[in-house]
Amino acid sequence: MSAQAPFSEHPFSEYPAAEPWLPTLFVWRPAMRLAGVDEVGRGPLIGAVVTAAVILDPARPIPGLADSKRLSEKRRDQLALAIRDSALAWSLGRAEAAEIDTLNIYQATMLAMQRAVAGLGLAADGVLVDGNRAPDFGLPAEPVVKGDGRIPAISAASILAKVARDAEMQQLHARHPEYGFDRHKGYPTAVHLAALERYGPLPEHRRSFAPVARALIE
Repeated sequence: MSAQAPFSEHPFSEYPAAEPWLPTLFVWRPAMRLAGVDEVGRGPLIGAVVTAAVILDPARPIPGLADSKRLSEKRRDQLALAIRDSALAWSLGRAEAAEIDTLNIYQATMLAMQRAVAGLGLAADGVLVDGNRAPDFGLPAEPVVKGDGRIPAISAASILAKVARDAEMQQLHARHPEYGFDRHKGYPTAVHLAALERYGPLPEHRRSFAPVARALIE
């Protein structure tokens, strides 16, 4: 690792992380355009895994950014509007249920992250990914464990991805209210599993996931 000045002298270009942190896989420098990346939807039985990439604007800070799971739906929606309006660049990526079934959920998530970064309208100098692994973006990149609560750009990405996927589940609920997607958002809750057993899988269900595979046999 190259020598770097103390964190207090070099906050991130967008604004400081929630706690002292610096990359170890690439050399960080002031004014780098760092894209934060996160995903939503690895665990559900239905629909796409949705990712987002965000490059924040240091001149337009967004108060209240945090892990999307710790925010109310109303607050997420408010912040999503602010992110879309204030960020230097943002992009959504996705991998559909059929791709998940073909590749597996891990590989499909990595692909969706690559698509989100590729969709940015502004070139990033580096990428920070929530979690313990990052795909090859063709850019300096580093995973950050619990990054959605530590790095503002990752927090912003987690919010955009969550809001986007939840909206898709609401649309699916409007077409198939008997499954209760407005409540469980596709996760394998008792309500979802009971509906899956009673009504069978929808075309959007992930056939490679065990509860859906069982429902196809029964």
